[in-house]
Order: sequence, then structure tokens, then C-alpha cells
Amino acid sequence: MNQSLFEHTYQDQWEQFRLFIESMEAKPTGRIAVNIPIEEFPRRYRKLCNHYGLAKARHYSPALVDSLHGLVLRGHRQLYRKKTRPVWAAVTFIARDFPRTLRQHLFAFWLSFALFYIPLAGAGLAAYQNPTLLYSLMEEGKVASMESMYHPESGRFGRTEKQRSESDFQMFGYYIFNNISIGFRTFAGGMVFGLGSVFALLYNGVMIGGVAGYLSHPPYGPIFWQFVLGHGALELTAIVISGAAGLLLGASIIRPGRYRRLDSLRLQAPVALRLVMGAAAMFLGAAFIEAFWSSCNLPEAAKYVFAGCNWALVILYFLFAGRRMT
Repeated sequence: MNQSLFEHTYQDQWEQFRLFIESMEAKPTGRIAVNIPIEEFPRRYRKLCNHYGLAKARHYSPALVDSLHGLVLRGHRQLYRKKTRPVWAAVTFIARDFPRTLRQHLFAFWLSFALFYIPLAGAGLAAYQNPTLLYSLMEEGKVASMESMYHPESGRFGRTEKQRSESDFQMFGYYIFNNISIGFRTFAGGMVFGLGSVFALLYNGVMIGGVAGYLSHPPYGPIFWQFVLGHGALELTAIVISGAAGLLLGASIIRPGRYRRLDSLRLQAPVALRLVMGAAAMFLGAAFIEAFWSSCNLPEAAKYVFAGCNWALVILYFLFAGRRMT
């Protein structure tokens, strides 16, 4: 292949790589300006190195060889640049990357939202109108346990009889395990063509809605809502986000586009992982509130004000966090 044909064949790829590098140099952890997944960088860099080697071996013009060599050096610096400090990386992820990633995949989020909240609302209304329906969803013993957790005379709200002797810190660990296990199952179900995530969202929506509708009746209602609303903004939103991450995995398998299914899954997995990592942080926050705040005997008004502020902050965070200020 002569130099003219070589340049004509690969010039567009080199130009894309140059723009790709310029975006990474301008904002090393930011959004890439060209429409190329960041996961593509190593493969494209290897291809560029191959082109540079061919140009040098075939004794093409010094201008072309130097141009490709410059791109190779710039790519090498980005590929092996010093890693960001872990604490700063975590702050950057929470403050910018996580909400940005979610906004970039709003279709998956709203689909997950509908799969979770529509059954939740339907089951909640049905169980409120006919409380006996809850016995179709769970065993009588579990219903009795729910009643004892939110009975005004229970003393330590939100805890079963076995858990009332445990400290807040022990309950914190229990809530972390319980919350993250729900999120992980919802996310991992996406590997089964998304069907596992769909089922997990529907199931959790029906169960949570059924319990909420049943416990809205006296004498449990006031205690139940004071307890769950404080951490509900983080916990319920994290379930929806975990479902969205699972749906993205399922979509990459069902509709791989021009990629093989395995390659499509590999490209989508880092995006889904960012979402589920953010959801895990939200589950952690929800567990902290549930263990150290929700169970406290505080005035009813304080509980509801805190819950309203929490919901408002979650909504504002995903609407505005990580946006560039102009």
C-alpha cells in the first residue's frame, strides 16, 4: 500500500483519535467530546501504534511518521497517567460522574421507575382498601412481625422482637447488608436478558407497596410513615437505579448492534457499574439514617420535615449535580 492510499484509508481514524486525546487532556476524568466510548481507548491506541509502526517500516514521509509518533506519545501519556487519589476520585464520582451517568441513561431510569413504582402504588392502594390481601403476599408470621415493628407500644420502632436488644451500630450493619443485597440482586438480574431485573423491580414494588398499604391503618400508620420516609428517598431511588443498571446490561445482550453480544456487554458493563456503585453509596446513606435517625423518638413534625428535605435534596442532586456552570 502506497502512502497516499494509506493516509486516505486511515486519516479519519487518526483525526478521531486526535480529538479523543484532546478531550482527555482537557478533562482527564470528564466527558469525552467525540462520540467514542472511553472503553474503546486502549483498542484504538493499539491500532494507532500499529499504523505508526507500518509507516516507519515502509519509510513513508517524515511528516507522516512524526505526526503519528506524536499521537502515539500523547496516547501513551493518557494511558499511563498517574492515577487520581482515591479520596478525590470518590468525591468526583459522587459529585459529578454518578449523576451525569444517570442523566445520560434516562430511558433506562424511567423504565425502571415505572416497573417499580406502578406495582408499588397499585399494591399499596389495594392493600389499603383490603388489608387481608397482604396475607396473599407473605406468611401470617411475617405480617405479625411487621405489626410488632411499628406498634406504638413496641418501644424500638422498625425492629423485630429479636432485634430490639441490638445496638444502633449492629442495626446499621444489618441494614447495609439487607439494602445492598436487594440492590445487587436487582442489578445482577440484568444478565438474564434483563428479565431478572424486571422481576426484581416488580416483586419489590408489590411487596413494599403491599406492606405500606397494610400498615397505613391505625395504630401502625403514624409510626410506620415517620420511620420509612426519612430514609425512603435514598433507599427507593437506589433500588430504581440498580434496576436501571440491570436493564442496561440486558439491553446490551438483546440489542448488541454491530458488536458481538459479549463485546456489547463489555462496553456497557462499566456504565452499569458506575450506576450500581452510586446506588450502593445511596444504600449506605439510607442504612445510616435508618439505624441512627428513623428509630429515634423525636417529634413527628421533625421526622416529616427531615423526610421532605431528604426527598428534595435527592431530586435536586440528580437534576443539577455535575452540570457545567455557565
